[in-house]
Amino acid sequence: MVDRHYATFHIAGFTYWDGVDVFDDLKIGKELFLEAEPNNSFDQYAVKILYKGTMLGYIPKGENVEISKFLQLGYTNLFSVKVSRVNPESNSERQIFVTIKINKKVENTYNSIQ
Repeated sequence: MVDRHYATFHIAGFTYWDGVDVFDDLKIGKELFLEAEPNNSFDQYAVKILYKGTMLGYIPKGENVEISKFLQLGYTNLFSVKVSRVNPESNSERQIFVTIKINKKVENTYNSIQ
């Protein structure tokens, strides 16, 4: 079994954060990172999208609920996130498109040894 597609979307709020500082590095296939932000005053399910510690924006509201729940429970390696499209000519809120996949479960080799 391979990793499974979960969601694809533009980064919400890209205009308001620091994406411009790393825009030239954001190429197709670049790995991004997710971080739940349960104390966000606008959305209890807010999930930040980061590139090498730089805040790019958020998973769009409505797309974030289940991912946020898993991250808040500590499943930080469940998802992989990558840049899937870059369009510098588009409106800044639609310049970076990302894809989230659910990672294949890694078998516990300890159990197979017994």
